[in-house]
Amino acid sequence: MKFASALTILFFAVLSTLSLVAAVPVTARDIFDPTITSPKAGDVWVVGQTVEVTWDTSNAPVDISNASSVWLRKGTSTLLAQGFDLRSGSVSVVVPSLVPGDDYHIILFGDSGNVSPAFSIVSPAGAASA
Repeated sequence: MKFASALTILFFAVLSTLSLVAAVPVTARDIFDPTITSPKAGDVWVVGQTVEVTWDTSNAPVDISNASSVWLRKGTSTLLAQGFDLRSGSVSVVVPSLVPGDDYHIILFGDSGNVSPAFSIVSPAGAASA
């Protein structure tokens, strides 16, 4: 009798474990690695302007992260935008007041980090005299 009771308990324990494993679907995660289309190499941004950062969404999966952010990098990084839908393909940002230079990059984070080609940031006075 004890043997039958122990066997019954073991049977239900194994059955419960199998049902838990079967209930958790294992799916492959899509990684969205879009190409940044703007800014392009040689573009010039002016401090204080609102500009559009854009990326290719032609291969975007249905379910992608909304932990998105756009960073400006030259040595250190500056957060420009966050929390937008990566499937939109663009986000508007205001060019912050920074030291002018021609070696800035945009980094787009979501499922992966993508980096734009180098572009320039100039001060409003520098843009007027150029």
